[in-house]
Amino acid sequence: MFFGVLNVHTTKRAECLDVADVSGSKVSETIRRGIIDIEPYANQTQLLLVGNVATLSGSCLWLGTATVLKMPVSGTHSIVGSTLGFALVAKGTHGIQWQQLGMILLSWFTSPLLSGMVSIGIFYLIKKVVLQKADPLEPGLRLLPVFYAVTIVINVFSIFFDGPKSLHFDRIPLWAVLFLSFGSGSVVAICVRCFIVPWQRRKILEEVSNLVVDLRPLPAESQETILTECAVQKISTISISVTSASSTDLDEATSEQRTRDNKVNRNEARSLITDRPETVRLFSFLQILTATFGAFAHGGNDVSNAIGPLIGIWLVATSGSVTEEGTTPIWILLYGGLGISVGLWVWGRRVIETMGEDLSKVTASSGFCIEIGSALTVLVASNIGLPISSTHCKVGSIVFTGRVRSRDNVDWSLFRNIIITWVLTLPAAAAFSAAIMAGLRHTVPH
Repeated sequence: MFFGVLNVHTTKRAECLDVADVSGSKVSETIRRGIIDIEPYANQTQLLLVGNVATLSGSCLWLGTATVLKMPVSGTHSIVGSTLGFALVAKGTHGIQWQQLGMILLSWFTSPLLSGMVSIGIFYLIKKVVLQKADPLEPGLRLLPVFYAVTIVINVFSIFFDGPKSLHFDRIPLWAVLFLSFGSGSVVAICVRCFIVPWQRRKILEEVSNLVVDLRPLPAESQETILTECAVQKISTISISVTSASSTDLDEATSEQRTRDNKVNRNEARSLITDRPETVRLFSFLQILTATFGAFAHGGNDVSNAIGPLIGIWLVATSGSVTEEGTTPIWILLYGGLGISVGLWVWGRRVIETMGEDLSKVTASSGFCIEIGSALTVLVASNIGLPISSTHCKVGSIVFTGRVRSRDNVDWSLFRNIIITWVLTLPAAAAFSAAIMAGLRHTVPH
């Protein structure tokens, strides 16, 4: 099984995903049983096993293709589409849970909107409380323990509240979960206030005081070269407009010029989006926390989606029944976490470039808001068993926050292409899975 690599669209750091998988058992169950009704396969266990293999293989092929194209598509979409593909070949439309599928489709559209709104809400708060202050360092340092405490409380609560039965977390009463959550958050806040804040203050002030900003003007020769290049570009544009003999050539020249103008405006807008040196260092340190939080939420959602079919294979193979009720084995969750981490190390840089640089300029402060907003949205959805797309949440947060910072900051043509790949993901994954299932079903005895 090479399904672990299919989640390479994850962004930033995800080395801690193995721990996150304990929060994903609810989503795994939704993927395993919520997309199709497995009752029709009660007397055809081998057909269901082959179908799950086709699901994993089809989703992997589509995600690999999208990663080569540097497009951040959804692992959730791919798994659901592949499940539909094998089911249509095996049983036609019989047994497909259309109502559950409709709820999942609705969540795909709402997830980027919700995540984007959460992220810009956090950004406006940070902007008012920290970024707009004359000395943003001290307000930021005062909020540091709060950010750490809130993050720890949310993560601990999501792990222990109605947690995986395999670890007996479901037996912990609510009062004990609240005690563990807020107790852990309080301890972390005290440690951060007593040790991290003084250390960060000294470190940041020392680095800022040693920062030397080079404000020397360009040499006259360089300025002359730049002016000459600009003049040549303008003359070339005028020449194209004058010498074009046909309206088609003129339209193409106008389109190319418009594209160049948009790129120039976007580069100019992004050059104006900056954070103060002390703000950069403070939020860069905070992004260690938010990246870990994002990796945790991502592991709880996307790894769970990917291993849903694998869990089905394991339960059928060990019990001999497609209707067997069982908890998700922890070793399968850890195996999925290992797969997503390897996928990030091998291929992740391609989509990281699209998400972190091309789509919108992301500074330390906006990156903090993007990561914590999308992670919070994904984590809440995972704990109620809704397999939303963490990719969509991340893209929504990037676009919303980028648009708030500047009108021309977002590359809308790239965003349009991402939307197109989102729309194509479900039918493409379904087609791959259906083709594989059509070949594999002949290996199943009638």
